[in-house]
Amino acid sequence: MMRTTRRVRLGALLLALSLPCTPLAAQSGPQEIAAPAGETGLVPVRTDAAKGRILVTLPRPADDGVALRVLYTTALRTGLGSAPLVLDRGKTGNTQLLAFRRIGGKIAVQFENPRFRNASGGADRQKAVASDFGISTVWLTDIAETLPDGRIVLDIAPFLAMDTLGIAPSLNLELDSLGVGTSASLGGKGFRLEDKLSLADPASVKLFPDNLEIDAVQTYVSDSPGAEVENIVPDPKKVTLSVHHSFVRLPAPGFKPLPFDTRLGGFATQVVDFGAPLGAAVVTDLANRFRLEKVDPAAPRSRVKKPIVYYLDRNTPEQIRPALLEGIGWWSQAFDAAGFINAFKVELLPEGADPLDVRYNMVNWVDRATRGWAYGQQIVDPRTGEIVKGMVVLGSLRARQDIQIFQALVGAGELNSGGPNDPVRVALDRLAQLGAHEVGHTLGFAHNFAASTQDRASVMDYPPPRIGLVDGKPDLSDAYAKGIGSWDTATVRWLYGEAGAAEVAASAAAFRFVQDDNARAPDTAYVFGGLWDDGADPTGELNRLMEVRAAALSRFGLGALSPGEPVANLRRRFVPLWLLHRYQLVAAAKQVGGVDFTYAVNGSGREAAQPVAPAQQRAALDAILATIKPEALRVPPALLPLLSAAQNGTYDRQYETEIFATAGGPVFDPLVAADAAAQLTVQTLLAQRRLARMVAQQQADPAMPGVGEMLDRLTGTVLASTTDDLGRRIAYRTLATMAQVARRGDTTPEVAAAIDQSLTDIGTSLAKRKGSAAERAWALSLSRRLLDAAEREKLAASLPRMVNVPPGDPIGEDDWMDLSSLLTIGE
Repeated sequence: MMRTTRRVRLGALLLALSLPCTPLAAQSGPQEIAAPAGETGLVPVRTDAAKGRILVTLPRPADDGVALRVLYTTALRTGLGSAPLVLDRGKTGNTQLLAFRRIGGKIAVQFENPRFRNASGGADRQKAVASDFGISTVWLTDIAETLPDGRIVLDIAPFLAMDTLGIAPSLNLELDSLGVGTSASLGGKGFRLEDKLSLADPASVKLFPDNLEIDAVQTYVSDSPGAEVENIVPDPKKVTLSVHHSFVRLPAPGFKPLPFDTRLGGFATQVVDFGAPLGAAVVTDLANRFRLEKVDPAAPRSRVKKPIVYYLDRNTPEQIRPALLEGIGWWSQAFDAAGFINAFKVELLPEGADPLDVRYNMVNWVDRATRGWAYGQQIVDPRTGEIVKGMVVLGSLRARQDIQIFQALVGAGELNSGGPNDPVRVALDRLAQLGAHEVGHTLGFAHNFAASTQDRASVMDYPPPRIGLVDGKPDLSDAYAKGIGSWDTATVRWLYGEAGAAEVAASAAAFRFVQDDNARAPDTAYVFGGLWDDGADPTGELNRLMEVRAAALSRFGLGALSPGEPVANLRRRFVPLWLLHRYQLVAAAKQVGGVDFTYAVNGSGREAAQPVAPAQQRAALDAILATIKPEALRVPPALLPLLSAAQNGTYDRQYETEIFATAGGPVFDPLVAADAAAQLTVQTLLAQRRLARMVAQQQADPAMPGVGEMLDRLTGTVLASTTDDLGRRIAYRTLATMAQVARRGDTTPEVAAAIDQSLTDIGTSLAKRKGSAAERAWALSLSRRLLDAAEREKLAASLPRMVNVPPGDPIGEDDWMDLSSLLTIGE
């Protein structure tokens, strides 16, 4: 107890010593904050460092009590460093339409509700609609002073110390939104803002003509912090972050909202317009985009009044800067093709500039304890969809994970060679694409996960490295494409250019397009909706990639390590090589029960969705089942001693989360590796929504492969090779997963019945199994569990001995986490 007390006192002393010291003479009264020379600030601001006050002078309130309306947003000045919790430096919150409203002798800070409106009505009708829908009063304070001209002064420091960014809910997350951790390893429980350890920082105030920028220190406390916080924070019961607040002048009139087009990839601001004519939609979407105006609007090609400029974080390592500047700069090609000359630029952030200043579109380079997603965010005017600022967050460990993968493929001898197979060169190529991708989100462009099936048509897809085979060796010379894609050029013309209805229709007809909702989950229906997949033929590419995997595994060994590197690192490099096919597997599985559809509009000629042809589905099933045959899942025996090398030193979370569980200590367990790969295949194939689609498709067309046929093929494959432990482990995993799927609440009755009958038939067959003593014992044990109702329930409930599969995403890409749940636009 004494040691804890001393530590807390010492921490408090060090915090006090680290705070900026102001001479006593300067603390005698509030100090005026000046805007840049020759300019008038958004509002007059004075700071009182001695009392911790930030005094803002607001205009005289109007008849409705509103003294000032601004756009308000928050961002993290300092991050937690946790990939699963996504509390990164540069992470932004929602953009709100904030009003300072006088009510009697107080000022209320309110978030207004511009989504509901009457665009064609007069002021009275607008007021009536506003009165019909709720707003949020987030803070109420006394007026510090009323000036003779009616202006009012208030101290906004207490407001800045509030949790308007939503940090406490993020720390208390019970689910891992990004799929990069588990609930047990997240922030913890009961985190709350501690007022006594939180305050606004008067020394941070920066005033500009159109914006006011202020920081606050906020501390969140909990008696039950989780492992993720304990792994990072010195005192995990107290998490302190610096939160940045931006108050931004409302954009000037003149921005032209653009109706969202469902056929092309973008983000939208929803509007509910009760003034819409009868027969027209009340709920509409406005496409989010920057204001970009030509000097000569009538010219097909013209310079612009104000280019879109992005700034690269000066924290970005020197070696990486050129790649990011190059990749982000690709967008200038698309804008130029749309007729905007020098409309897009990217530069290194000037020294002394504040990356959180709303005037700077930023690409931030952040460090985390483990690898995680990159993401692009927009600060958007909720009234119009105008993007005010783009903010990208790139994680520094992403490139390092890529290098791990590339070293496993081609060996460490290529490292820093400068050749086509140099892992560093290839990782930099990936970073160029990643920079373009994330900036694309902030420009207003959504994912197009079908672009990989049309010759790399977009930087807005998730690209895997394209791995060739030259003389039986993996080759990375064509790993990543360079330059903007043809889809990207077309969407820039729609979102920013003057593409007419005919051109938009032609673009929609020429390209495949699928966004997150219809692609991200492994069981989504769209036939070309794969992530991290490649090529026009998902099934053919899976077969090819399995050949690459086999060739790489046959060469894998000490050559994947640099001289003097711990041999234990082989375990980390082995995992992404062993699971090299995991994403192409999912892409191929989307052929099974798959559907080809578009985001069609009436009259396009593409209105009707079509199921994937029976022969194509069966070919995909053949390729998928090949991934769980013993010959595909047998770890080369020569690798087992090398993969069992011991590791020494302190606990390394970056290492431990990336490897397979061992058989005790460092001893590698090849059955765990096989089990993990088998899980991926079986769980993907037996996804409930896929099975439900197969039932529906066969009901409409008996030629389609049904659930019964698929189960027969699956179980026939795994039960054909149970003469050794490897085959038996694969079969066990398959049957246990089937039992679980049959009992899940979201499994349809038809599917559950088919699985139950299959398991019963298999249980009966296993009871008569011949073979070695080990095989007969295994068969009888599993037969009893399948034929006894109570035992089958236990099997389904626990899915016993399921192995942990190390994370895959991201393999050099962002986003979306589903970041929609985290109020940002993800990778």
